[in-house]
Amino acid sequence: MTVSEKSLANAIRALSMDAVQAANSGHPGMPMGMADVATVLFSDHLKFDPSKPDWADRDRFVLSAGHGSMLIYSLLHLTGYARPTIEDIASFRQLHSPCAGHPENFELAGVEATTGPLGSGLATAVGMAIAERHLNAQFGDDLVDHRTWVIAGDGCLMEGINHEAIGLAGHLNLGRLIVLWDDNKITIDGAVDLSSSEDVLARYAATGWHVVSCDGHDVADVRRALAEAVADPRPSIVACATKIGYGAPNKAGTSGVHGSALGEDEVAAARAFLGWDAEPFVIPDDVAAAWKAIGAKGRDRRAAWEERLAGHAQGGEFSRRMAGELPADFSLDAYIDSLIANPQKVATRKASELALGAINDLLPETLGGSADLTGSNNTKTKSTGPLTRDDYAGRYVYYGIREFGMACAMNGMALHGGVIPYGGTFLVFSDYMRGGIRLAALQQQRVIHVLTHDSIGLGEDGPTHQPIEHVMSLRMIPNLDVYRPADIVETAECWELALKDSTGPSVLALTRQNLPQLRTEKSENLCAKGAYRLIAATAERKVVLIATGSEVEIAAATAKALEDKGIGADVISMPSWAHFEAQPQSYKDDLLPQHVLRVSIEAGTTFGWERYTGIAGLRFGIDSFGASAPAPALYDHFGLTAAKIAPQIEAALNS
Repeated sequence: MTVSEKSLANAIRALSMDAVQAANSGHPGMPMGMADVATVLFSDHLKFDPSKPDWADRDRFVLSAGHGSMLIYSLLHLTGYARPTIEDIASFRQLHSPCAGHPENFELAGVEATTGPLGSGLATAVGMAIAERHLNAQFGDDLVDHRTWVIAGDGCLMEGINHEAIGLAGHLNLGRLIVLWDDNKITIDGAVDLSSSEDVLARYAATGWHVVSCDGHDVADVRRALAEAVADPRPSIVACATKIGYGAPNKAGTSGVHGSALGEDEVAAARAFLGWDAEPFVIPDDVAAAWKAIGAKGRDRRAAWEERLAGHAQGGEFSRRMAGELPADFSLDAYIDSLIANPQKVATRKASELALGAINDLLPETLGGSADLTGSNNTKTKSTGPLTRDDYAGRYVYYGIREFGMACAMNGMALHGGVIPYGGTFLVFSDYMRGGIRLAALQQQRVIHVLTHDSIGLGEDGPTHQPIEHVMSLRMIPNLDVYRPADIVETAECWELALKDSTGPSVLALTRQNLPQLRTEKSENLCAKGAYRLIAATAERKVVLIATGSEVEIAAATAKALEDKGIGADVISMPSWAHFEAQPQSYKDDLLPQHVLRVSIEAGTTFGWERYTGIAGLRFGIDSFGASAPAPALYDHFGLTAAKIAPQIEAALNS
């Protein structure tokens, strides 16, 4: 006997309401409302194989409305993924369960992206769609030919990042991207019309998207709409008119099912309404078998793809890139040797551009870009022609003024695999993209942020553009490597470290102003240690100067002034706090001994430097906003010169 699509959808509804009820926490309404749409998507369109979740040419499915996480947990379980098990689902939202409150890519195979902050999943999917088209242009249909599907809610479409993401997707004509909008007209506060009256589909159409609508509870109508979306060459949004909490006879269609368990009585009433008489967390055998058959449909397609991969002339290179492995011979040693042989005084943003010239020639998988600051960030090289709707093989994305959208799109590229994304903007605008940077760190993705104009050294643009707290605030994000290199050599070393770390994102905080090359002798990658002794005291050591980036030059001048008076001073360059913290305690104690005065110098907030100076140490920085003036005048005004720092150190030593 054939299992009806309503029964298949009701299995999602039952698991969702049971899990949320058991946890007494969660959002049952969205999965109950979108169960019919998801059933058609998974049975008719989605290309996947639960037995090989990382199959490179699978469709990507992103649940942007991550609060409805039980939708994807139900689908993964029902279609035959190894996890979540029914026990995992029964422990929804509990400690150590992979079924977290919002989907996490590092917890479950089949969860393509960590979602929760609304709109970020949709923007991440735009990056996945870019990566798919880019790799298709490079490797052809035989290896890369899949779609990216998104389920998004009203909240996703209201968030500002949605506007950034859909504008980019429409501009690039990402026709393999399809968004299924759960158009249930309910938010947490109540009806959508309490806060919004815009024409969502008109907005999408205005950005170059194909738009179509359907009754989200009529599977035939859903099937029609999805077929239209697949057939259209533009990115598509399908407005699925649904009733939130469908099946709950007393609460469906209200905000009461958005973020709360239904309650035992309403769960029982829903079971009766749906004709679902199975016990909690039990799926009838015929329904379970039908769902497993849906999950098994992709096995032959995956096997055929693997045969094509094995016989493809570029199969090895494609596999290397998708595995995230750098070429075995990748190294910047030769480039760094050339810097040692020919010292240069350049801004570290220029040093980054020079390093990228070598990197992009060596690594065809790098995919760069900038949020409309290409000439300031110096992120484009001769190897990186523009990626456009007419040439997806290009290696440079003009993101426009879309910092948050860029950050999440780069996350999607990294999650898709096959590319190493990097993108630039001013450091001060990391405020706009912090949510995307944080998500990259949480998802353990290699995404590289080139953040230039990193201090008051940018000068005349003034305090709106001069970052003060930004470097320190970024250092606070777990699993984010923040590098602030002091010269052209350190910049190359930091780039090499960022590229070789496939377990998390990196920030390169880079200067506008020129800096002298302080490293003039060949050595190992000293930035890998996070901090190192750049200059050793010649007189008896009384002070250790710790500096980063453009202030290492100032520390060196301060050390000379002190040495001229017989005061021994070490200079420690500390490009990365995180790498320094990973060193053995003996190394840290040798670099920062307790018995001498420790002094930090950084053109930003002094907050946090107590970790290395101690309370009794000195901290030179800026604990106010900047000002508009040429850089040298600002450094003098804020006391960040050797002439102003050295006397204060002398006074502290003599007190």
